[in-house]
Amino acid sequence: MKTDATLKNINDFDNKSLLIVDDDNPFRERLSRAMEKKGFEVLQAESVKKGIDAVKVKKPGFAVVDLRLSDGNGLEVVKEIQNSNSSSRIIMLTGYGNIPTAVAAIKQGAIDYLAKPADADDVEKALLADPKQKAAAPENPMSADRVKWEHIHRVFELCNRNVSETARRLKMHRRTLQRILSKRSPR
Repeated sequence: MKTDATLKNINDFDNKSLLIVDDDNPFRERLSRAMEKKGFEVLQAESVKKGIDAVKVKKPGFAVVDLRLSDGNGLEVVKEIQNSNSSSRIIMLTGYGNIPTAVAAIKQGAIDYLAKPADADDVEKALLADPKQKAAAPENPMSADRVKWEHIHRVFELCNRNVSETARRLKMHRRTLQRILSKRSPR
């Protein structure tokens, strides 16, 4: 595989600390465990405030930051990381990928932008890739059905699991939404 030649090894870095800032607790825990197995020293935060506090305590060499957090925008954490350690490699994660937010993330200092849910291998590749090289296409991208399912469940959670409110926001009939929510996730 040609793209592995541009990947560095985590042992090539002096600062192996990785800050993961995400308000989705199960996702953050899973990603943290996986990244620890890959050799990173993981710190976790679930909000903008806790993320900024963690940066002040230990300047991370790497960071994975969710764009939308419960108490604000993840770009604030990215800005703080860049101010404390300009050589830090930062990846933005979001369930709401679009061009303007990707541009804003890169301008703030992020080296890549991944759609949620990203797996640990994709995150590792993005963190260790040469930032001057063009990123390789994902080997196992989500299907369109899976992306739709993830979006519906994210809106459902943001509406505090209220089916009627979620259906209204998604401009969908309530019974149709209930059928989708009762099914398993597509591959």
